[in-house]
Amino acid sequence: MTKNIDFYFDFISPYTYLGHKRIQNEGNGINFIYKPILLGGLHKLWNITPQAYIEPKKKFMISDCEMVSKKFKIDFKFNSNFPINTIKLMRGCLILDEDQLKKYINLVFEDYWKNDKDLTNTDVLSKILNKIEINLDEFFKKIESNEVKEKLKKLTNDAFKKNIFGAPTYVVNDKNFWGQDRFEYAIEEFKSIF
Repeated sequence: MTKNIDFYFDFISPYTYLGHKRIQNEGNGINFIYKPILLGGLHKLWNITPQAYIEPKKKFMISDCEMVSKKFKIDFKFNSNFPINTIKLMRGCLILDEDQLKKYINLVFEDYWKNDKDLTNTDVLSKILNKIEINLDEFFKKIESNEVKEKLKKLTNDAFKKNIFGAPTYVVNDKNFWGQDRFEYAIEEFKSIF
């Protein structure tokens, strides 16, 4: 048994951003392993209609995220470009070394859910990649490789097989804790076994 908490994520989810910030602010030295998935692909596997396409749920999600971010003192702004296709951004998580990856995840989350940036804009993405010292052309070449495409599909399919249906999902001791509001429960489960 590994002494960590798996964190299944996709940048498209505002709740996952809030979960990410809670890990940063309240993780207390616990090792969180970030597991990139494609939430849209996961929804298709489960035949789930995303909240973004159900207007009352989308309105609730916006106000709920604002309420949660205020409670936990997290800088948050619901992105005016929501939703976007994150497939290239998620593939990017699979081509970076550990140090680059941590910076990339944080910068992408903050630009999308704090700074209201359009991450489909090449100039915006280029600035992020410059900060982690990876060339834009190199990035796009690598994320278009069949190996990386298949890896993201496999990670998403593996999540489906583990009965994960949304993001964020924390996995501890083979138990799934879905939603940023299950952060404390995941921590409690972790502390009960380690």
